[in-house]
Amino acid sequence: MSPGLYLVATPIGNAEDITLRALTVLKRAAVIACEDTRVTGPLMKRYGIKTPLVAYHDHNGALMRPKLLARVRAGEAVALVSDAGMPLISDPGYKLVRDAQAEGLAITSAPGASAVLTALQLSGLPSDRFLFAGFPDHKSGARQTLFRSLATVPATLIFFEGPSRVADSLADMATVFGPREAALVREITKLYEEVRRAPLPDLARHFAEAGPPRGEIVILVAPPGEEAATAEADLDTMLREALASHSVRDAADLVATATGQPRRAVYSRALEIAKEK
Repeated sequence: MSPGLYLVATPIGNAEDITLRALTVLKRAAVIACEDTRVTGPLMKRYGIKTPLVAYHDHNGALMRPKLLARVRAGEAVALVSDAGMPLISDPGYKLVRDAQAEGLAITSAPGASAVLTALQLSGLPSDRFLFAGFPDHKSGARQTLFRSLATVPATLIFFEGPSRVADSLADMATVFGPREAALVREITKLYEEVRRAPLPDLARHFAEAGPPRGEIVILVAPPGEEAATAEADLDTMLREALASHSVRDAADLVATATGQPRRAVYSRALEIAKEK
């Protein structure tokens, strides 16, 4: 193979989802850089790939990047994989790519499975526009700040989350986004794959009662203006609840942020409801 950095997708669950090109690249590369050799090793063994593995992750990245780039400069093909899915998606690979680009080294991709795109397919939510926001913060205040910054984005929002924080994250999403349609997708391509779709408050309530789900989890939230979040009756309900403890202006701001609807229109409706009282 030509010298360069090869970004190789690996399966996100079912080992048969690896591509023929990925197998060729991994067999012919001089070395495979991976997040965890204990995760990548069994996959390589399954397909009879004996290419040496080296660990490349957040903790040793600064030390390993110069070594990997030196091998490319010396004429070798270096493959980069993550534990699952496409490299660089919520892993440190982008720093290696950035440095390789700065040196003018060849970089190419052998694309394949992606938890983000597969979850979007399975969710039933609008797929013409989406924004992947990674893992929310583990603290509620920071999570809600993040969610508020995304509340008016006209796209399906996609998050990764750990099992122990699913219920809390969903509760914070319901607080900020209101009753938007959402989906929780877990164990993608595995035996116990599950897609649970419901308005955010219902999802939050379910997992608060059922306890943490198992497996790798993707949470998707519909864009503002979709389905329940935009129904006039729901808007009025949210405004009445907010007006019980806030001024008209503050209530309108809160509801407009949660639904993504124009502040002027929400404020006008809030005034009408306040006058009814």
